[in-house]
Amino acid sequence: MQPGACKWRKGSGPVKRNRVLIIVENLTLPLDRRVWQEATALRDAGYTVSVICPIGGAYTQRYECLEGIHIFRHPLPLEASGALGYAVEYGFALAWEFWLAIKVYNKVGFDVIQACNPPDTIFMLAGFYKLFFGTPFVFDHHDINPELYEAKFGRRGAFHKLLIWLERMTFRTATVSIATNEPFKRIAIERGGMDADRVFVVRSVPDLSRFRRIAPDLSLRRGRRHLAGYVGILGGQDGVDLLVKAMADIVHGRGRDDMQCVIVGSGTELEPLKQLAAQLQVEDHVTFTGFLSGEPLLAALSAFDLGVIPDPKNVYNDRISMNKVFEYMSLGIPFVSFDLDEGRRTAGDAALYAGRNDPLDLAAKMLALADDPGLRARMGALGQARAKSELSWEQERGQLLSAYEAALNGRGRLVAAPRTAAA
Repeated sequence: MQPGACKWRKGSGPVKRNRVLIIVENLTLPLDRRVWQEATALRDAGYTVSVICPIGGAYTQRYECLEGIHIFRHPLPLEASGALGYAVEYGFALAWEFWLAIKVYNKVGFDVIQACNPPDTIFMLAGFYKLFFGTPFVFDHHDINPELYEAKFGRRGAFHKLLIWLERMTFRTATVSIATNEPFKRIAIERGGMDADRVFVVRSVPDLSRFRRIAPDLSLRRGRRHLAGYVGILGGQDGVDLLVKAMADIVHGRGRDDMQCVIVGSGTELEPLKQLAAQLQVEDHVTFTGFLSGEPLLAALSAFDLGVIPDPKNVYNDRISMNKVFEYMSLGIPFVSFDLDEGRRTAGDAALYAGRNDPLDLAAKMLALADDPGLRARMGALGQARAKSELSWEQERGQLLSAYEAALNGRGRLVAAPRTAAA
């Protein structure tokens, strides 16, 4: 199938078992880089791919054929910020996903369902089709929601137990699971009860044929010598307030007027962060671009002298693999981070590490990197070399296709994948 052409289901004759339905709830496509890479990789391998996702940004069409991929979008009533809000959002989305799955089944058909969390509720839909139609379920494990709840609210309790149960039910329903890193694979095995050969590690590394440096957007520098940048979600647990406080220390505490900071992204904390920047009197030194994608995002990244990952050290951030780590390294951008376990395993010496959640130390490490062009060059080159040699999308693509082969060959029961495909 040529990219750009969408095949519709025709007649009632036999069809190949190569039709995939991907369900993703927290970001629309093609803006979700990981899921879009997976969808295009499956398309290139000969699968017919359909996606159910929410409306978002400029992507408001309820149905769109994009590069040969069927995209069915649904509205969301709100962007949740509390327990009740999450219940409404997830329940509303699940109802839409059930309805659109019927539509996809009738118009395109599907032989396997891939569900991407958060939340861990889509197993209900996947389990329905697995129970009544024998449809294999590939769980794409993006987030560890119990740890996220604990880090965000500082407690466990009944809701944490509910999240553990939902996660366990998702793993029990899944035919195979795709993990973003080794800690996620261990969770699937130890907490989810999955056999090791049913779990495939597919890291969220960018496809370097698409993700590359372009002409930088130098207007982001605002005439200043150094440009520090952040790309990601602006949520309560992402620590971007620590970056704003670090900029306040750089500007007012250390008397430096030569660094500009650009924060690329959107989320529930965007307006509070703007208010914090004004309160700390650094609004002239901190630029909020909002959400960027495609060439505007690449132009912003290409302008960074250094990246920043201000996500605080906690039980959640220590285990996750952040897209921005892979993105900074792939583009040769040296960066400063707090000393997160998985982040250090991935980046090694391609980053400087600040002390535990201290914005003053974050500021010191940012200035140390900004003021040493030789160190920036060495760290950037090291990160880029590591990304090319150890973090190849071609390798991760092979893992993805092995997971699908295992799921489809079993039709609900695992057929052991080749040993080279195991994570």
